[in-house]
Amino acid sequence: MYLNGQQLSTDLQFQDHIDAGIPVQVYYQNLHKDIGFVEVYTSHFVKVNNTFYNRSMHVFISRPGY
Repeated sequence: MYLNGQQLSTDLQFQDHIDAGIPVQVYYQNLHKDIGFVEVYTSHFVKVNNTFYNRSMHVFISRPGY
């Protein structure tokens, strides 16, 4: 179970969000960039809303119930 606002960083966390259909919010330098569902992820990128976000440059926040 993930808390609203919990930061995601591991492959297991991203896979859990895909499996459970939990949305994530994407931030870049403390600015909101996107919110949606993880479509696919690699060790370097996470795809949300047809956009690839670099895992080392963006912060991914769990938004269950959104």
